[in-house]
Amino acid sequence: MIRLKEITNAIESFAPLSLQEDYDNSGLQTGQPEMEISGALITLDVTEAIIEEALATNCNLIVAHHPLTLKGIRSLTGKTEPERILIAAIRNNIAIYSAHTNLDSVENGVSTMLAAKIGLKNLRVLQPAENLLLKLVTFVPLEHTEKVREAIFAAGAGVIGNYDSCSYNLKGEGTFRAGAQSNPFVGEQGELHVEQEERIETVVPQHLKNKVLGALLKAHPYEEVAYDFYPLKNNWTQVGFGAIGELKEEMPEEQFLKRLKEITGTGCVRHTRLREKTVKQVAVCGGSGSFMLKQAIGAGADFFVSADFKYHQFAEADDKIVIADIGHYESEQFTKEVFFELLTKKFPNFAVRLSNVSTNPIKYY
Repeated sequence: MIRLKEITNAIESFAPLSLQEDYDNSGLQTGQPEMEISGALITLDVTEAIIEEALATNCNLIVAHHPLTLKGIRSLTGKTEPERILIAAIRNNIAIYSAHTNLDSVENGVSTMLAAKIGLKNLRVLQPAENLLLKLVTFVPLEHTEKVREAIFAAGAGVIGNYDSCSYNLKGEGTFRAGAQSNPFVGEQGELHVEQEERIETVVPQHLKNKVLGALLKAHPYEEVAYDFYPLKNNWTQVGFGAIGELKEEMPEEQFLKRLKEITGTGCVRHTRLREKTVKQVAVCGGSGSFMLKQAIGAGADFFVSADFKYHQFAEADDKIVIADIGHYESEQFTKEVFFELLTKKFPNFAVRLSNVSTNPIKYY
């Protein structure tokens, strides 16, 4: 048996909870971290039908993209569906876990999967995350620099795009005087000491700060380790919302719309006026992506594929781009495959099931 915390740790290593938006409610909704899990049911939403499916398939864990609610639940009387779901989950000892906007924003997450299904290549993040990177600076005696670098790189520091183990290193002299209560690695108590040291600079994702710091302190030989973390204004191009890429071959706009319908199975593609041009560059965002219309236009996309556009937002395309609203559920349905691939690779002998229940609340006539 696998414990719940092993599964949630695997998901959060891929999509850290610290990347979720302030309004979100990702994470463990019900369940105890130490409970043993017999099987996991993967779904986009948690509904009463999903609870029934979990019971029928002997799955005591439901992994969903959308949380039960973005608002708090003040009572458990069963008058609303989220309340009834919670009651049933607790009564039947079913754990519920969601990864929402944190899974939206990671590389190979929701939008990347949608882009792959459409057939886009040369992908990049449409709206990179800001203010999520730190610069670590530390000072290490020369004979220990390699050990320290290896330790902080193993903890996740030093990754820039498709490169890892990135650092800048500069040799110099460090000075210190050990106090009466100290136990210096080099030098003597009460005497000014000069040591040949190396200054190591590297980049650290904010959510890995404590892990990297722990690795640094463990590998560094000094009793008191000198280090600094500086906030960076750089965009983090591997994290953010949406994706943009290119079709393998250009195609007419109507052919591309037909392709979207076939791939997503949507009952309707709401779109703006076609521009009588071929389609090559395509921007996508799983879920409600209307807030990134300007980014899609600025990136030179021919089409922006997303969902939940309001009436007046369609007018903002202004013939600079074609908006294709394929529906919220339809744009995120492949998220189940993200979870499935992640968990089956991490736990190859564990029962992971894709739900057979459509949780789409929208029907087409």
